[in-house]
Amino acid sequence: MAKRCEVCGKGPVAGRTVSHAHNVGLRRFEPNLQSVRALVNGATKRMRVCTRCIRNGKITKAA
Repeated sequence: MAKRCEVCGKGPVAGRTVSHAHNVGLRRFEPNLQSVRALVNGATKRMRVCTRCIRNGKITKAA
Protein backbone atom coordinates (compact mmCIF):
# COMPACT_ATOMS: atom_id res chain seq x y z
CA MET A 1 0.00 0.00 0.00
CA ALA A 2 1.39 3.36 -1.01
CA LYS A 3 2.34 5.83 1.72
CA ARG A 4 0.58 8.70 -0.01
CA CYS A 5 -2.30 10.95 1.05
CA GLU A 6 -5.39 10.38 -1.11
CA VAL A 7 -6.40 14.06 -0.86
CA CYS A 8 -3.27 16.17 -1.32
CA GLY A 9 -0.83 13.54 -2.64
CA LYS A 10 1.78 14.07 0.08
CA GLY A 11 4.30 11.21 0.12
CA PRO A 12 7.65 10.22 1.60
CA VAL A 13 10.62 12.58 1.27
CA ALA A 14 14.30 11.59 1.41
CA GLY A 15 16.70 13.26 3.81
CA ARG A 16 19.68 12.66 6.03
CA THR A 17 20.22 11.99 9.71
CA VAL A 18 23.19 13.90 11.11
CA SER A 19 24.62 12.96 14.51
CA HIS A 20 26.60 15.20 16.86
CA ALA A 21 29.78 13.63 15.44
CA HIS A 22 28.45 14.56 11.97
CA ASN A 23 27.98 10.94 10.92
CA VAL A 24 25.56 11.19 7.99
CA GLY A 25 23.07 8.50 6.97
CA LEU A 26 20.07 8.40 4.68
CA ARG A 27 16.52 8.33 6.03
CA ARG A 28 12.93 8.81 4.88
CA PHE A 29 10.42 11.28 6.26
CA GLU A 30 7.05 9.52 6.17
CA PRO A 31 3.76 11.44 6.13
CA ASN A 32 1.47 10.98 9.12
CA LEU A 33 -1.35 9.04 7.45
CA GLN A 34 -4.52 8.06 9.25
CA SER A 35 -7.24 5.71 8.01
CA VAL A 36 -10.57 7.57 8.21
CA ARG A 37 -14.09 7.03 6.95
CA ALA A 38 -14.98 10.07 4.86
CA LEU A 39 -18.01 11.16 2.89
CA VAL A 40 -17.20 11.19 -0.83
CA ASN A 41 -20.05 12.03 -3.24
CA GLY A 42 -22.61 11.16 -0.57
CA ALA A 43 -21.13 7.70 0.10
CA THR A 44 -18.86 6.54 2.90
CA LYS A 45 -15.36 5.61 1.79
CA ARG A 46 -12.31 4.50 3.79
CA MET A 47 -9.34 6.70 2.90
CA ARG A 48 -5.73 7.15 4.03
CA VAL A 49 -5.40 10.87 4.67
CA CYS A 50 -2.60 12.95 6.20
CA THR A 51 -3.34 14.72 9.46
CA ARG A 52 -2.94 18.15 7.88
CA CYS A 53 -5.86 17.47 5.51
CA ILE A 54 -7.99 16.25 8.42
CA ARG A 55 -7.10 19.32 10.50
CA ASN A 56 -7.75 21.78 7.66
CA GLY A 57 -11.21 20.30 6.97
CA LYS A 58 -10.47 19.05 3.45
CA ILE A 59 -12.55 15.95 4.20
CA THR A 60 -15.82 15.45 6.05
CA LYS A 61 -15.80 12.50 8.44
CA ALA A 62 -18.62 9.97 8.25
CA ALA A 63 -20.60 9.23 11.40
